[in-house]
Amino acid sequence: MTTSNPGTGDVDPAVREELARLRDSIDNIDAAVVHMLAERFKATQQVGHLKARHQLPPADPAREARQIERLRNLAENTKLDPAFAEKFLNFIIAEVIRHHERIADTTSNGATPTAN
Repeated sequence: MTTSNPGTGDVDPAVREELARLRDSIDNIDAAVVHMLAERFKATQQVGHLKARHQLPPADPAREARQIERLRNLAENTKLDPAFAEKFLNFIIAEVIRHHERIADTTSNGATPTAN
C-alpha cells in the first residue's frame, strides 16, 4: 500500500478504509470504557453512602495501595505501561474520595446527598 502526498488529501482508499475500521474500533472501546466507569462510580457511590452512615473515613489508603499494586501488575501482564495505569487509577481514586467526602458532608448535615 502506498499513499501519495498525505498533505493533499490524496490517500489510497484502502488506507482510508483501514483507518476508518481502526477508528471505529477505538470509538467502540471508548464507549465501553465510559460505560464501565459509570458502573464503577455507581458502586463507589454505594460505598460512599455506607461509609457515611457508619462514620468511616472517605479514603482507605491501605486498600488504595493494594489496588494500585494490583492494577500495576495487570498492566504489566497486558503490556500496558504500569505508570500510566497507576496515574489513571490515582485519578479515579481522587474523584471517588471527593464524592465520598461530599456524601459524608451532606449526610452529617442531615441533607440527602445527590449522586454523581
